[in-house]
Amino acid sequence: MITPQYCRTMAQYNAWQNKSLRRCVEGLSKTELTKDRGSFFGSIFGTLNHLLWGDALWLARFEGSEGPDHVIAKSTTFMPTAAEWAAERVRLDGRISVWADDLSAIDLVGDITWFSGSINAEVTRPFATCITHFFNHQTHHRGQLHAMLTAAGQKPDATDLVFMPET
Repeated sequence: MITPQYCRTMAQYNAWQNKSLRRCVEGLSKTELTKDRGSFFGSIFGTLNHLLWGDALWLARFEGSEGPDHVIAKSTTFMPTAAEWAAERVRLDGRISVWADDLSAIDLVGDITWFSGSINAEVTRPFATCITHFFNHQTHHRGQLHAMLTAAGQKPDATDLVFMPET
């Protein structure tokens, strides 16, 4: 279904897109960041926090390490300030890249089991499907953020994967 190279490409895409978000966040006041814009997670900052929280939670599941509290209602306040969010975003994007770089084809085979706070139950799914969900979740919420940031007068980078700079 997916390959280690797919994961590395998507980790690179994730870092590129988040760099653009960090630049846009620097150009906004706290009022603009926290203004309710009618999105699922309310504000730009709430959505940024949810995305960071979700990435941290899924990566912890993949690594078999301790992640954040799995209560989704707390996801919008994961980091208290934009500066702390930006620092944690950089750190987590680095962890995602290292994780993806270390994957082999055999790592993508089999199932993963975790406790889902969203449905309050233990869940087992194919590992490759969960990785695909991880990257799809990022793209989904960054699309929402792109729209909110554009409406707030910011100019995020293009989101097209085919235009990602070569490194």
